[in-house]
Amino acid sequence: MDLRLDPLRKHARTGNAPLSDVFRLRAVLVFTAPSCEGALWQGPAGMMDGHNILGAFSVEPQDEGRFLMSGLDQDDPRPASGRPRAGHVPLFRPGQPEGVRPVTLDQKTGREILPSALSLAPFNPARVWESLGGIRPDAAFLAGNGLFAESEQQPAAQIFDMLRTRVLQAMAKHGWTRLAVTSPTAGCGKSLVAANLALALSRLPSCRTVLMDLDLRAPALAGLFGIDAPGALVDFLMGEQPMESQFRRFGRNLALAPNGTPVPRAAEVIQDPEFARALEALRDYLQPDVIVLDTPPALAFDDVLSLAGQVDAVLLVTDGTATTPDEIAQTERLFEGRIPILGVVLNRAQDRALRRSFAQRLRLAGRGRG
Repeated sequence: MDLRLDPLRKHARTGNAPLSDVFRLRAVLVFTAPSCEGALWQGPAGMMDGHNILGAFSVEPQDEGRFLMSGLDQDDPRPASGRPRAGHVPLFRPGQPEGVRPVTLDQKTGREILPSALSLAPFNPARVWESLGGIRPDAAFLAGNGLFAESEQQPAAQIFDMLRTRVLQAMAKHGWTRLAVTSPTAGCGKSLVAANLALALSRLPSCRTVLMDLDLRAPALAGLFGIDAPGALVDFLMGEQPMESQFRRFGRNLALAPNGTPVPRAAEVIQDPEFARALEALRDYLQPDVIVLDTPPALAFDDVLSLAGQVDAVLLVTDGTATTPDEIAQTERLFEGRIPILGVVLNRAQDRALRRSFAQRLRLAGRGRG
């Protein structure tokens, strides 16, 4: 594996030349491997809340020991738009039992003697993880689909381990947990990068990771992982089904949210208030350290832009043989002021001449810095 880390100054050229002819980055990490190759550019940073690690569970009005099996509760005075939908909630919920409590009066004062408050056990997200149906596809099947589950037997997985470390360092620096993976156009390999990044994260025993297929128009993750009958992810996103009905667990600490039903009007789903509540429930009950979202191409639809406020950063996947400088520039302008670009991954750079040209431009750009 050939690994270089060189500083870059802004260096751009217009036109429709291949990506190898132009680079506008801060730092480049070049990977070389027999089966895949990539480059990670460290990009600008932003701010967000820290991890959602909960202590003792706070009992809210909606948590009073009732199974919310319907989206409507006739006894709840709040308007429907202000109540959590049933599907966002796991089938089991911590809470306190309802019932008629006998009244005990003090014989001297005649006042009611109030019992001590019920002490509830701290909420344990491990129970929710255990409730997810487990899958374990054959390693050969995954490798045939370009997924690398074990780094020891698969040298190509080491590339994504390096990508994982760079991503974690950048996200931890700013307290980020939610990462959207996209590309300028279709066919750049974003789903493969998102899936392999999630697998690399799951190889860290202490890192709970969620991988969600939010390319609702053209879902791909279920096929990559060999998940039969994955169901419609939109049912969970709109609060119609609980988390356990849609999510699958890979190993101990990777939760997959596949999608088996394309959604033509995906942007409208993402902008629905129920979508934000679904992501909030996901964070509250699974308490993941990183959420990786496989999203549609940025220049094709407004789906990724609709995620502004729901994700902390974007990882941009480009095709070293097809992506043009104009497409990179358009994507940068699209996200500017809306979602920070964490970095750029150069995919499909196996050609030796392309690698030599890429490395040469890195050296020239490094010499050009004042």
